[in-house]
Amino acid sequence: MARHNREGEGTDQHGAKYKVSYQPDWLRQVKIARTITGGSRQSTKTLFRNPAACAERSPGDKVRTRVTSKDEKLDIEITIADKASRVEQIEVTSRTADGKGDITFIIDGSLPQRGDLGKARRRRRR
Repeated sequence: MARHNREGEGTDQHGAKYKVSYQPDWLRQVKIARTITGGSRQSTKTLFRNPAACAERSPGDKVRTRVTSKDEKLDIEITIADKASRVEQIEVTSRTADGKGDITFIIDGSLPQRGDLGKARRRRRR
């Protein structure tokens, strides 16, 4: 049985504060990428990292994550049915509050199960 979501927080490249509601047995980290004004380049920063090294229980059959920010006037919640436990990463792109750029959240999951730490799969890096 999956456990209730936990709360965490972090700040982005511009100092905006964010709250992250996450599944403790699925989420590994949330990164934030912002387009740099006037170009196609982007800046990426780890917004939040799960303090747990491994999952205590099965994450359940749904992946749920919520990211909110009063500073950015943002409230995004994602729920995905994943009965086969195959979802490893979710990307969500939103327009900034001022409408001048994009913010992309890279939500990495697949926290290793207890006992699998030495066998952790290689993950695609961003």
